[in-house]
Amino acid sequence: MSSRVQIVKDFYRAFAAGDRAFVEGHLADDFTFSAPPDPQLDRSGYFERCWPGAGKGQEFEFIRIIESGDEVVVTYELRQPNGITGRNTEILTLDGDRVRKAEVYFGWNVDQ
Repeated sequence: MSSRVQIVKDFYRAFAAGDRAFVEGHLADDFTFSAPPDPQLDRSGYFERCWPGAGKGQEFEFIRIIESGDEVVVTYELRQPNGITGRNTEILTLDGDRVRKAEVYFGWNVDQ
């Protein structure tokens, strides 16, 4: 497993655990986050808008992880503590060991 793939897996696990120090340490200063409802959030916008969902006991099951150059494409199934599941695909662009950009594509529900 490449170091970029490991960083990405650790990044998702840190989000699920609410480990903000890990996440902050692995985000580039010029980090941007884009999802359909939140295009082009900067670092502080990401923490304001997305971080309140961290550390809620989520479980990530990685369906696919593809490394291509400085990008890692991740498809995962997320299980919430209440049993709700969903599937997202994200493209993370890394600069060394830091995530510089996250593009999120979501909307799939997973049958129980």
